[in-house]
Amino acid sequence: MPRPKKLRWVSAYPAIQAFAPDGTPHTGEIFLSVEELEAIRLSDVEKLDQETAAEIMNVSRQTYGRILANARSIIGNALINGSILKIEGGNYEVQGNRRHRRRRGRRIF
Repeated sequence: MPRPKKLRWVSAYPAIQAFAPDGTPHTGEIFLSVEELEAIRLSDVEKLDQETAAEIMNVSRQTYGRILANARSIIGNALINGSILKIEGGNYEVQGNRRHRRRRGRRIF
């Protein structure tokens, strides 16, 4: 039996849950998990190095690198192929005043 995945910490649940091509027909849906979005935010928006971002998300640097690489691949695929990008699911815990935990798409309070 595989070891259960450790919850990844994210700063907040995203306010926007989907992006769609404007004015052109879409070619399907692609899903980006909440922790993958958080990795993009930390690296590309906050400009943090992988070691610091990994500490913030409570994962190893290698795990963070895999999450980030997968997120960039998903986003690139959505942009190139004109797919709807939906942000949902994952294995994460929201850090802050009110803590939420989500595993495999279900919310645990």
